[in-house]
Amino acid sequence: MNAQPKVLAVDLDGTLIASDMLHESFWASLGRDRGAVLKAGARFLTGGRAALKERLAAGADVDVAHLPYKNVVLEEIRTAKEQGAHVVLATASDRSFAQAVADHLGLFDEVMASDGTVNLKGEAKTAALVEKFGAGGFSYLGDSSADLPVWAASGEAISVDAPAALKERIKAPVVRHLDGANGTQKGFAPLLKALRPHQWLKNLLLFIPMLLAHDFSGSSVLAAIVAFISFSLVASSVYVLNDLVDLSADRSHPRKRLRPFASGALPLSAGLWLAPGLLIAGTVIGAFAGPLFLLVLLFYYLCTLAYSLGLKRITVIDICMLAGLYTLRVIAGAAATMNAPSVWLLGFSIFFFLALAAVKRQAELVDLVVRGDEKAEGRGYLPGDLPLITMMALASGYVAVLVAGLYLTSDTVARLYSFPPALWGICAVLVYWVSRIVMLTHRRRMHDDPIVFAVTDKVSLFCGAVIIGLVVLAARFPGGSP
Repeated sequence: MNAQPKVLAVDLDGTLIASDMLHESFWASLGRDRGAVLKAGARFLTGGRAALKERLAAGADVDVAHLPYKNVVLEEIRTAKEQGAHVVLATASDRSFAQAVADHLGLFDEVMASDGTVNLKGEAKTAALVEKFGAGGFSYLGDSSADLPVWAASGEAISVDAPAALKERIKAPVVRHLDGANGTQKGFAPLLKALRPHQWLKNLLLFIPMLLAHDFSGSSVLAAIVAFISFSLVASSVYVLNDLVDLSADRSHPRKRLRPFASGALPLSAGLWLAPGLLIAGTVIGAFAGPLFLLVLLFYYLCTLAYSLGLKRITVIDICMLAGLYTLRVIAGAAATMNAPSVWLLGFSIFFFLALAAVKRQAELVDLVVRGDEKAEGRGYLPGDLPLITMMALASGYVAVLVAGLYLTSDTVARLYSFPPALWGICAVLVYWVSRIVMLTHRRRMHDDPIVFAVTDKVSLFCGAVIIGLVVLAARFPGGSP
């Protein structure tokens, strides 16, 4: 690198970080203050792109310490610094973000950025660098076609994760390429991971009304399958939106930081088409399950939207909302198959899922206590709330078992099962299972989602098999009369 110019200019978006600060600020503002997004739109109409960036930056709370920095680029900068280069952060992002990044890394001697009036991109960035350092008087690290004029005016062009077609268009006295700079997965894998297909297991709850009613007709089974596909797509739409508005919180979490958007494996711009696309696809498919199901589906989406954009930050309300969203799946299944849920099923569902929602928060608080943090990022809970949340999980779980026990004394059970006493074993299994998952969570052995944990835990699977066996025994007991 001795022959290279003594000035190294580094782009920020897509180059130094596997993200884009305009999208970062948009989603952060949307999650924090929807009014700020509208005001930013108004600024764009009157002041252009630079004004938009400045307004979004003012309303966003982005933690630059946890941005997905590219290690290869950081090493390139450190090497240049060791050789005495003057390192400049030259970016089209707003100056407030650029300065915050520069202060955090401590590697830059100067910051050049958009200032609310000038959008420092492409030709504007080229003119600013040439005016300050002269044509060919600097090396430049960039990643996109917008950097072509800057590379053409530089003494050394360095591309970062540039596609092959772009590499062929780069013209400069010296050209180098840095590939695989962010070390993340490419291709279809990050996109599929963003949909959280493992979470679709929750949507098996749609089959419960049909199963409990012993309705195995072809029309009911087909309706339940269509409803499952529809619900999964709409749920994934919400997961994408939730990940986008929760970027800072996810990046500070030991496991959630690996999610595609948080890690930079999937560009934030993908969320602009992915979230609405999944919603539209799920709604169109859901229409085939009937208007009643579609009504429940849209209500579910509105509830999840309210949860993602604000309610999840309100103590206790967030747990109640999670329990309600689980229960809505049961109601949606009933609407699709036209099997009205009993009061017993709804009562059991509300309390059982309230327990699971509390376990989910309990797991987060246990991690919080272990890390020694003062408050859960993006949540309204404090470390001292852990005992109360644990009691909430146990109490709700036991009440759910009580409701199940009362249901077993009803006339409906006597009519549907030939040997109802066998069903009492289910209550014993549930008491054990609820107690066990709360204990495991207390010991920091719980997955972020208790339902995902249940389908991967051998003991939980065994408990499920026992419950199924007891149901079959109750329904098919020899000599009984349903």
